Amino acid sequence: MISFSNIELRRGIKLLLSDAELSIHPGQHIGVIGANGSGKSSLFKLLMGEISADAGELLIPSDWRIAHMAQELATSERSALEFVIDGDPILRAIENDIEKALANEDNDRLAKAYEQMDMINGYDAHSRAEQLLHGLGFHQSEISQSVNSFSGGWRIRLNLAQALMSPSDLLLLDEPTNHLDLDATLWLEEWLKSYIGTLLVISHDRDFLDNVVSRVIQLEHQKTKSYKGNYSAFERLRGERLALQQASFEKQQKRRKDVEAFVARFRYKASKAKQAQSRLKELQRMESIAPAHVDSPFYFNFPVSKKAFGALVNISQGVLGYSGKAVLNDVNFDLQPGTRIGLLGPNGAGKSTLISSLTGDLDLINGARVFGENLKVGYFAQHQLEVLDLQASPLLHIQRITPTATDQEIRNFLGGFDFHNDKALDPIQDFSGGEKARVALALIVWQKPNLLLLDEPTNHLDLEMRHALTMALQSYEGALVVISHDRHLLRNTVDEFYLVAEGVVGEFKGDLKDYQNWLTNFVRDLSPVDSTVTESVQDKKANRQKAAQDRHKLAPVTKKIRQLEGLIAQLEGQLKEIENQLSDETIYKHDKKRILTDALENQADIKQQLKNCEEQWLESQEQLESDITEL
Repeated sequence: MISFSNIELRRGIKLLLSDAELSIHPGQHIGVIGANGSGKSSLFKLLMGEISADAGELLIPSDWRIAHMAQELATSERSALEFVIDGDPILRAIENDIEKALANEDNDRLAKAYEQMDMINGYDAHSRAEQLLHGLGFHQSEISQSVNSFSGGWRIRLNLAQALMSPSDLLLLDEPTNHLDLDATLWLEEWLKSYIGTLLVISHDRDFLDNVVSRVIQLEHQKTKSYKGNYSAFERLRGERLALQQASFEKQQKRRKDVEAFVARFRYKASKAKQAQSRLKELQRMESIAPAHVDSPFYFNFPVSKKAFGALVNISQGVLGYSGKAVLNDVNFDLQPGTRIGLLGPNGAGKSTLISSLTGDLDLINGARVFGENLKVGYFAQHQLEVLDLQASPLLHIQRITPTATDQEIRNFLGGFDFHNDKALDPIQDFSGGEKARVALALIVWQKPNLLLLDEPTNHLDLEMRHALTMALQSYEGALVVISHDRHLLRNTVDEFYLVAEGVVGEFKGDLKDYQNWLTNFVRDLSPVDSTVTESVQDKKANRQKAAQDRHKLAPVTKKIRQLEGLIAQLEGQLKEIENQLSDETIYKHDKKRILTDALENQADIKQQLKNCEEQWLESQEQLESDITEL
């Protein structure tokens, strides 16, 4: 059992915990929640022994093995598979013993090592590691690629896989679903349900918490408050407590009136009836849920957008993809005003490709695309955070969009996203990922779109901001298309689902539970790795030698890919500098005409170089996949 007694914890001058008491029993699955900065990650560091309590006593069984998900991006030339297996240091030590015993012809040492390997089920380690990688979305062709060849989000997935591979009595996971899609999130849920050790997980995904934990610990006012049950139970219990406060009650009533007004307005309007019914369902839950969020710093609505008549976007007989390579075929997609769609589909099936084609960022390979009159698109994707001006404040970002808006008007608006006082004026370069995501969302809301395209909008957002976004989307009157691993958001904001799979797009007749069943059958049809197949030590040694030879053969193309990725990053940096230069109003003055001309020429030149590099990168990736298949 883990025991906290009168724990005091500070980070710098900030007091995180004071006289905190907590007991954690073996085998419990616990969700750790709390506002940003309340000390959740510091609590994990305390349990791992990376920091010490300033006062009090912390007791952890000395024989407990602790595994955790690293937050730093992994950097390694080792393959993804070998990196994951590195999560089991005991296995690696035994493998080393076996190799030394074989080299020295030490039969006694070899027999002992074989026995130890059998005791830890080490012979199926490669199979288990492959299953972890497949479950988290890696294709078979990718598991032999070096860790450094993956993007940041995929390296975080590798960190998660390595933590799951590590034998443990206590598993600490900090935001494990942040970089996962819905498929990988569902797989992780099932894996954690069968984990027999003690689990502590920090997460802002309420459905994930509901399905994985049976106890919630909230960090609030420097204390640890324990609630029995999953997140929904916590929300209900806390809501009941807060509903006793008059201020909480008043705010709750205001929110109820917002929903009731929507229902009263659209309940008997045919085009809105389905949405009104979904609001009624939410209204039935609000009395117990809303009070749990009354102290949330976030509250905003989408302003009424410009009316559109007829289809907003229509794609007919479309072939969608990149650089002439088709991802989706025969796409017929018609977005009418008020349409609310959630996109489902396996990882890599083309959901983001469809979104990019709807925005116009991606040209169609074939077919027709028509944009309606008065179309105003609000598009949120993860790269939106990368194009923000790090030197500008949230207020300045909005001023650039609407120079005529007053400072007070913008400040009032930003307050709904919890940017108050100096925070609204601070450059965003030191903002957290969640704060930058809120800035990106605020820019979209400010522009009053009548079509919202959201690709994983909840990544980096905490529970309170996700709740505020869900509430705002419920009253949003425009068309909506969402990709998200947050099932609560999907369930409460969209009216229908479309499935993107096996190169086609079509309406999905079912709910999220039906999709989970579909996905299980889909994965089964792909013939997953047979975990019953094991290898002898001699076979493993021969296979490792062959893997080394294969890596040598693949080295030229992998080297070219890394060089191209480095050049692409360099060109993107140069392009961003030029775009920052062009965003300066003074460059458009008459006396700087030559500077402006040079900047525009450089911008065009770099864009062309970037396009050429990206095409070469795609060709090299195809070559690598072809070479791997031949091997």
